[in-house]
Amino acid sequence: MATASKQRYILLPSQGVRLHSSGVRAARVSVPLESFLTSMAPRAGRVAMRVRTKRRGKEGAKGRAPRTVSVRVLDSVREDGAKLVEMAPDHMLALRTAQPGLRVVPEIFYKPATAPRPMPQRKTVAALAARAPTTVTLSVVSRTDKKPVAGAQVVAFTDFANLIGDDGVTDTKGQVKLRLPASARTIERLYVYPPTGFWGVLKQRLRKRTTMKVSVRPIDLTIDDALRYFYGTTRLTVGKGVTVGIIDTGVGDHPDLVVAGGENTVQGERPDSWRDNGAGHGTHVAGIVAARGRKGSGVRGLAPGVKLRSYRVFGKGKETASNFAILKAIDRAVADGCDLINMSLGGGAPDEATSSAIADARAQGVLVIVAAGNDGRAPVSFPGADQLAIAVSAMGRKGTFPRDSTHRAEVMQPYGRDRNNFLAAFSNIGPEIDLTGPGVAIVSTVPGGYVALDGTSMACPAATGAAAALLARNPRILKMRRGPARSDAMAQIVFATALTLGFGAIYEGRGML
Repeated sequence: MATASKQRYILLPSQGVRLHSSGVRAARVSVPLESFLTSMAPRAGRVAMRVRTKRRGKEGAKGRAPRTVSVRVLDSVREDGAKLVEMAPDHMLALRTAQPGLRVVPEIFYKPATAPRPMPQRKTVAALAARAPTTVTLSVVSRTDKKPVAGAQVVAFTDFANLIGDDGVTDTKGQVKLRLPASARTIERLYVYPPTGFWGVLKQRLRKRTTMKVSVRPIDLTIDDALRYFYGTTRLTVGKGVTVGIIDTGVGDHPDLVVAGGENTVQGERPDSWRDNGAGHGTHVAGIVAARGRKGSGVRGLAPGVKLRSYRVFGKGKETASNFAILKAIDRAVADGCDLINMSLGGGAPDEATSSAIADARAQGVLVIVAAGNDGRAPVSFPGADQLAIAVSAMGRKGTFPRDSTHRAEVMQPYGRDRNNFLAAFSNIGPEIDLTGPGVAIVSTVPGGYVALDGTSMACPAATGAAAALLARNPRILKMRRGPARSDAMAQIVFATALTLGFGAIYEGRGML
């Protein structure tokens, strides 16, 4: 971890992420810069340099005094590529003076692009604790066998507009204790988000009692969700010949998934630890692309014949991913021969590091498909907003999830030409949107079972899977020399094949594949 006086930065060449990649390369690379980058391997530890900087003396006269700049190298993409370093901010300025061809950008962080769950304001929860509130004991049970459901997140609001309420997780008895205002007679909204195997529940205008019970419905894998409504059940060979990289929380073990390998690019963790970090998000995303289950007993993705690779950029138990880990994962995915890269993440500020990696990927014949974000009609989040990324919004369809489920809260205008189709309430929109995909109540794989999730995180792999299926039917494009012409041809056929659903361009781009 960086000390209070030091910060972490990413050092980049003047273009791209490596000096000698087969993609983008600066027209002229100075010998000092090339020598400097190649000398900064992580094994070198701390690099000290003597830099002459102009300083003003006591009498106001300018002088040039040597200064030692200390840079600690934490990680490296390649010997001649981007570095993750730690140094004091004033040393960063001196470094830029010594190496003017070097780009120095801050390390920033991104989150998975799942739809946010409504939560009480923490200050209202603390205020309730001081007012001797009513304690409600709520039990969650399975609708079929009445057995308790442990591990369900429960969120109750007595005043939804002001986010007044409480939340908790059910124990082994399926129970959770909620502290709610004694003056409130009703629970305006009650959300229950069970663990694997069950649909969530949303109930409104419930009479508040000291003991309450909610039953949750098991997921029936014989019934189509929105993904299967639009795409049906694909053959196991669909997508053969295409390699897809999932840059996410890692892809875990699941009987419906076959993963060819990958890499963990989190600084300080083992590179071969590319499986699920405990969040389940990357496993869910991978299932939408390439699950190979049989309907009724498992789920089937849109391109089960692809070669699937996992690149974990979220640390073990961590909720955010560094832009350096993402940059490194893109570089590795390109080097490993991926044709498509799926990134169901976003939410950070635009940064040169991620943009450079996406540009490198496009320059080497690879498409990067990114979730648009889940901020409720806000502008497309980064990196989806990057001009060379393919940004995907999320839509849903009425009738593809239970009427009392949490997913019904995402139904919102605009509706499509078919009035059962809607643009998800959480989805970001804007002129950067290229495609849309099913992203509401999507049932997919997680370690230990199946779960239905919402988000542009789910719509993004739907577009990736559909693109993989399309490219597999066009081997001429796949066989093109890996370069900008190849990625442009891939993008052109994807855009030309997409069909509008009638939402409007800022909501769906060119439509759904």
